[in-house]
Amino acid sequence: MIKQILNRLPRKPSKSAENRDGATSTSSSNSSGGLRSGDVASSRSGNHNATSLPGLNPNSNSGISHGNKNPQALNSKLNGNANVSSYEALPSFRDVPNSEKQNLFVKKLNLCCVVFDFTDPTKNLKEKDIKRQTLVELVDYVTSANGKFAEVVMQEMIKMVSTNLFRTLTPQPRENKALAGFDLEEEEPVMDPAWPHLQIVYEFLLRFVASPETDAKLAKRYVDHSFVLRLLDLFDSEDPREREYLKTVLHRIYGKFMVHRPFIRKAINNIFYRFIFETEKHNGIAELLEILGSIINGFALPLKEEHKLFLVRALIPLHKPKCIPMYHQQLSYCITQFVEKDCKLADTVIRGLLRYWPITNSSKEVMFLGELEEVLEATQPPEFQRCMVPLFRQIAHCLSSSHFQVAERALFLWNNDHIANLIKQNCKVILPIIFPFLEKNATSHWNQAVQSLTLNVRKIFSDTDPELFEECLLKYKEDEAQEEEIKVKREATWKRLEEIAAMKATSNEAVLVPRKITPHTQSG
Repeated sequence: MIKQILNRLPRKPSKSAENRDGATSTSSSNSSGGLRSGDVASSRSGNHNATSLPGLNPNSNSGISHGNKNPQALNSKLNGNANVSSYEALPSFRDVPNSEKQNLFVKKLNLCCVVFDFTDPTKNLKEKDIKRQTLVELVDYVTSANGKFAEVVMQEMIKMVSTNLFRTLTPQPRENKALAGFDLEEEEPVMDPAWPHLQIVYEFLLRFVASPETDAKLAKRYVDHSFVLRLLDLFDSEDPREREYLKTVLHRIYGKFMVHRPFIRKAINNIFYRFIFETEKHNGIAELLEILGSIINGFALPLKEEHKLFLVRALIPLHKPKCIPMYHQQLSYCITQFVEKDCKLADTVIRGLLRYWPITNSSKEVMFLGELEEVLEATQPPEFQRCMVPLFRQIAHCLSSSHFQVAERALFLWNNDHIANLIKQNCKVILPIIFPFLEKNATSHWNQAVQSLTLNVRKIFSDTDPELFEECLLKYKEDEAQEEEIKVKREATWKRLEEIAAMKATSNEAVLVPRKITPHTQSG
């Protein structure tokens, strides 16, 4: 009897007395609220594993407010398997008057500052679901906002985002496969177990940044340099879904906060420098380059010196790491954008490619030839003439490569009309460089397709300038004859050495070979 009476007594009001939203509230099916699955899943291309987020409706069990509770203290309790009965859902926005919605919004933000441990899927299931439903409500509230966000609200929003997103990334052991040249795309990507919450927080941040109700002048106090740097740190996440969201969010921040643009470019530069010259390990280089591709596309002309330095100091050296296949497509796009913006940069880019040209990695060489074709397509004759000698010395080696794909890719350059015209205009310089390699290919390359393509290129030169072609052919034959003569002399010398060594093999005498002086003959 006493126990029943005590149970009817009101609980200690403490901080819950500040809850002006009523004692209890139960919301019915909320079809319009929350984050729609189509908005999230379809907006992330290639993200088949993304969790769908249908419109959810949290059922409020009690009116206890968590707006003023210390999130860190509650967080430590939840992750420490302590009593979690105090973590309860708040009323729905549709169940409170408009005058109370902002206060409820802040309370829900504070409720979502609690971070749960997802390494154990059986722990805190109810609380995790409450938080997920609350996050979905927050996203819907930001999306449908029809008034400017107050500064205090922005502060709470960024606090909630920072608490959930900014964490220490724990890389999975990869056995240095990126450095060993393995194709990591064939491996199963590492998925963050906390993604059911992280995804909605990212969507919340994206909607906040993109919202017309977000005043950039006020928001920049909270979306500051420190926030941007910590966001950039997350690009090293191994979860591709997270990197995809980060790419979109950072691009929106770059577009909205013009004051941060130089800082963002510089911070990305620093990530590249560390990757190129120190670690050669980073998961988000492709996504960062994709953002930069869009940024470069919007550069005004004439290009600033800062942008040209970025090309020379960061983009071109990105051809050096062994794991370039992971981001080469995005890198090639950025490089080509620069040449299309300023054709005078073609010489710088081509010489940069030659500096980092692979020697023993055939697949990387094929990629370089593909990128070279895109650059040459945007190259004008004056810039082409500046670099054509070292360029075609390298192409000549590619033509005679024993790896048929390298030779084939080099020969495909003549299929491009613009490049073929550049070569024809400078035939007198280029043909003498590559002619010996073409002849060797036509007569002795093991691959039939390469031989056929070589004969086609040979015919192009023969039709363009028959006289020059005959001169090169005559010179080639003379050089071959001279090479054969040297070979015969070398073999004769070795034979003489073997005979002398055989004669004196029984004695302990040193084998002395008299130097044979032959008259020096000058050739052509």
